[in-house]
Amino acid sequence: MVPPLLKDPTFWTDDSNWSAEPLPHIPELRGHVFFRTSGSTGEAKWIALSKEAILLSAAAVNRHLKVTPKSRWGLALPLKHVGGFGILARVHEAGCYLSHFPQSWDPALFKAHITVTHVTHTSLVPTQVYDLVAAGITASPYLEAVVVGGGKLDETTGQAARDLGWPVLASYGMTEACSQIATQGFDFLSKKYRTAPIPILPIWNTRLAENGNLEISGPALFTGMVREGIYHPRLGEWHQTSDRVLLENAAISPLGRADFTIKVLGELVDPEEVATEIMLLSRGALDSRNFTVVAIPHARMEHALVPVLNESVKLQEIKIFLSQYNAAAVGFRRVVNPVSISQFPRTELGKLKRRELTEQVHKEFQD
Repeated sequence: MVPPLLKDPTFWTDDSNWSAEPLPHIPELRGHVFFRTSGSTGEAKWIALSKEAILLSAAAVNRHLKVTPKSRWGLALPLKHVGGFGILARVHEAGCYLSHFPQSWDPALFKAHITVTHVTHTSLVPTQVYDLVAAGITASPYLEAVVVGGGKLDETTGQAARDLGWPVLASYGMTEACSQIATQGFDFLSKKYRTAPIPILPIWNTRLAENGNLEISGPALFTGMVREGIYHPRLGEWHQTSDRVLLENAAISPLGRADFTIKVLGELVDPEEVATEIMLLSRGALDSRNFTVVAIPHARMEHALVPVLNESVKLQEIKIFLSQYNAAAVGFRRVVNPVSISQFPRTELGKLKRRELTEQVHKEFQD
């Protein structure tokens, strides 16, 4: 259920606060919304977003996706995450209709719901798109745009979704930016699905820091954060992220998290990039639901790259692709023998808990 408070239009102009969990009163942060997140260290913190910033983000997204008062936004994400909450702001900003999918996630019921309510725009996470594709569910004829956030949707699944009529558009964003920083536009729907480039929304300025990480500035940037009940205001106009990206032609191509990059034989390697290369070699046999690569400490190489498979994957068949990959890869990018596990640890939105998985794999190697 959408809390009654958030259905009241005065919520967006008063100085009340909102958070999914109780927070201590912080006088400096009236008129803010708080979202719990974890930094690169895994430390829990609350990001404080002003209502004004959230509405500025909402307006930018609505303009980009051609939302009008006649449009209908479908909500199938939890409000305690900025991707779900942002939809409420877009509905308020556009003065359009909100269709809330109230049940636990079910792809068939979701399709029926958005068809009956004539939803034109919605946001989904990659796991939800995977489920729609796996079930072979075609899209509602009223749907104009599906913004995919909260992680990267692989190109095989993205194209399969397009083939079923789902107008999926890759996006790049973060809680600190009130959701979307960059989103593909309708012109991308006439092309084959690609995860990048992703055009930057006009309210954002971007640049690369000296360490190569993305920095952003703009009117929808977070006010500050709360750790252990203590408020830490944002310092400066620019916010440095933990992401590596390519910036070109006013678009972002995500390259992975800087804090996931490790050294193997003295060379920097991103395990996610290695996983993507192997998935491409597998021609659809592997995807991010059942496969990844993690790095664990290794006495000689500094780190070993370990392929991790869901136990539903037939190991003997996959070893062929791993051998093909290793034959073509330079030494420091080669993988060791794979590990099978029963279930990948994930957040409620389906995002891989990479640190938890890495610890689990490391323990198996030690045992």
